[in-house]
Amino acid sequence: MLPRPFNQPLLITAMPEKLRKAALDYHEFPKPGKIAIEISKATSSPEDLSLAYTPGVAIPVLEIKNNPENAYRYTSKGNLVAVITDGTAVLGLGNTGALAGKPVMEGKAVLFKRFADVDVFDIEVDAENPDDFIDTVARIASGFGGINLEDIAAPHCFYIEEELKRRLDIPVFHDDQHGTAIIIAAGILNALELQEKTLADAKIVCLGAGAAGVASMNLLMEMGAQRDNIYMVDRQGIMHHKRENLTPTKQAFVINTEKRTLADACEDADIFIGVSGPDLLSSDMLLSMAPRPIVFALSNPIPEILPEIAHLSRSDLVMATGRSDYPNQVNNVLGFPYIFRGALDVRASTINTEMNIAAARALAELGKQPVPPEMAKIYGHDSLEFGPDHIIPKPFDPRLREIVPKAVSQAAIDSGVARLDLVDWKG
Repeated sequence: MLPRPFNQPLLITAMPEKLRKAALDYHEFPKPGKIAIEISKATSSPEDLSLAYTPGVAIPVLEIKNNPENAYRYTSKGNLVAVITDGTAVLGLGNTGALAGKPVMEGKAVLFKRFADVDVFDIEVDAENPDDFIDTVARIASGFGGINLEDIAAPHCFYIEEELKRRLDIPVFHDDQHGTAIIIAAGILNALELQEKTLADAKIVCLGAGAAGVASMNLLMEMGAQRDNIYMVDRQGIMHHKRENLTPTKQAFVINTEKRTLADACEDADIFIGVSGPDLLSSDMLLSMAPRPIVFALSNPIPEILPEIAHLSRSDLVMATGRSDYPNQVNNVLGFPYIFRGALDVRASTINTEMNIAAARALAELGKQPVPPEMAKIYGHDSLEFGPDHIIPKPFDPRLREIVPKAVSQAAIDSGVARLDLVDWKG
């Protein structure tokens, strides 16, 4: 999910007692947890049980032994995703351990099922060594149609995803990287259109060089942003050519410049993307940006600059946050359920860059379409139209389920990673 600020553990413990109790009650009653297994076949007679288990179950076992692809015909593999964590970066709480991450993994399962009818097993892996984690996931992967990695700390998350994608022939997707990147890219495309700017010419500042920041910049470059126009900034400042001891991931964003600080980077910038922490973008920095700036302040719950302050400082900006109580929420639920739905529908062997770009462009296009009045009312509006306060779709837009998976499936087919086409699947 989206990055949380470095001090969020303090914010969590300071929650009002009423909210704390409501959250605990929600997870405990009427029975613990948020997900359960549903039986999908009849089990009301001895004959049913003889087919569900012994002796009838031996028949599909042998069919799968003879041809592993038959697992898609006779088991739930084709609609089953494993949501897996090592618990090293759970929300903004840091390394809570794998077991403490289970409520979040169950939450992801709820979103997968609610929005895209994808079934999920959540799996929490105790593994301090990333190679142990990789080996564990690789050994259990054959029973799933896809793997969603979640809440794994950088820099290990990059290595883990890369190795699993290399070893497995099913989609592997780290949502903290690519899910965030896709929604950011969709919003940036539409904000650029409103501000009458182009991605190729835009000067971009990215504050935060973790999973979300790196993946977002990589995706924007794949879509046309210029490497020399990107200033990647971490706690020590800009990734400039004289910095030492950078990780390979950060080294890829080194730029030849005499600029050093976030304030330096913001001068004449067209786009600010924050995936870092609270209150790090000052009014002065915002004022130094180019005319008609775009500000995506995505730290939760406190963004890099509050919209109230940003709009007081500039009247010509387009702004997004990670919060639901402000316009233009960058929310990963717009992406991962539908991306996996599209990948599973055509039995894709991977989720590649072409599929990520297709998802971003589909979301951007939907964001420009008129919103049905009944859906606008859900969000407290009489109407919602494309503009500075509406650049990306809302999570409960029913059109997401049809539009985004289809775009992802088609990109999988066009890029040669689909085992089925849409006609085969629907047939």
